[in-house]
Amino acid sequence: MRRLWPLTVRGTGALVLGIASIIASGELGLVELVWFGILLLTLTAASMGVVWATRGRADVTRVIAPRRPVSGEEIDVAVRVLLRTALPASGGRWRDGLSDGLAGDADGTFPTLPSGLSRGEREAHVSYRVTAGRRGIHWLGPLELTSTDPFGIARRTVSLGEPTRVVVTPAVVDLPSLAGVPGRSGGADAVRLNRLGQGSDDVIARPWAPGDSMRRIHWRASAHRDELMVRQEEQESSPEATVVLDRGVARWSPEAMESTAADDAFESAVRACAAVVARLAHDGYAVDVCDADGALLCDRIDPGDAAGLDAAMLMLATVQARLDDHLLALVDLFAGETTGPLIVVTGRLDEADAATLSAVGHHSSFPVLLATSPGPGALDAASGWAAAQLQDDVSRSWHAAVDRRLGHVGS
Repeated sequence: MRRLWPLTVRGTGALVLGIASIIASGELGLVELVWFGILLLTLTAASMGVVWATRGRADVTRVIAPRRPVSGEEIDVAVRVLLRTALPASGGRWRDGLSDGLAGDADGTFPTLPSGLSRGEREAHVSYRVTAGRRGIHWLGPLELTSTDPFGIARRTVSLGEPTRVVVTPAVVDLPSLAGVPGRSGGADAVRLNRLGQGSDDVIARPWAPGDSMRRIHWRASAHRDELMVRQEEQESSPEATVVLDRGVARWSPEAMESTAADDAFESAVRACAAVVARLAHDGYAVDVCDADGALLCDRIDPGDAAGLDAAMLMLATVQARLDDHLLALVDLFAGETTGPLIVVTGRLDEADAATLSAVGHHSSFPVLLATSPGPGALDAASGWAAAQLQDDVSRSWHAAVDRRLGHVGS
């Protein structure tokens, strides 16, 4: 916070003593007190002039590492300050602003910089470390610099530079691969493994076109067709998976619509969604992330698409609950077709809703239903689903759902 009073404790004492000396000189008849008072007032005014004369522009840049932190991770912040003033800049104290959700000590001693007329370095570098407490968009800055004159009488606090945005994504918990579940997986990697040893059946040839590389010419096909043919790898279809994050506020508390981390249950759902999306993408599935009404929350994540996975995590960094309740709309979306893995993450779930969703579970190769607040009998009523209560330990909830599914299949 910028200080309004421009004097330090020492400067305030000098000002009060100077005024008192001038007043007392008239009462006591001592001329020396007048000169002493004038000296103190002049020194105070000169000190204020020094700190305010160094007012100038400054460019502030920050470099954070990691560039895209996750919740609970430590962030290293390097700040570069380039002052633009002709006069020397006295040292002082610096403090960088931290928004809610970031915790740490972001202050220290600011070095003295030479005048702009000299050849001295006009840059200052400071650094600090903070911890990202929760997902969402947070801010670093502006940088506040408090400087004083050489006598420590006057001070000035200024804000330098613009705030820097920090996007904190949810922490991703490593979940067991679906490849360990018999008959319930099969990502793109599995497709490739199944095709090993089958020759070059996945390579087809097409006529050469301008712009095609000569290295892609399929000579045997060219000789057979009597025209230049080039190799074209057949696009292998990747099995699909769908992750549904139910954002209907009826399933959560109203605070889930206001800001991130306002509802602990919704935060657990977001963490679970992030972990499941990462697991399926790594297992070779093409993953769609959608709301309960089928609206996509981000672009499809193809197998091995690191950029697409990052984009999904950025979406999850800011996602909040919304009005309405569309959970039962899943029946119309999925009941008429057979899908791959279908993972639904929701909040409050009663027995009637779970029974209605049973029409969907039988149409998925691996249906998982995670609810933060299931009602009595809700998990048992979700026929065909690997249903479990979602807790803070996402991995434990995932294991419970998988074990429940295998138990039903075995029976």
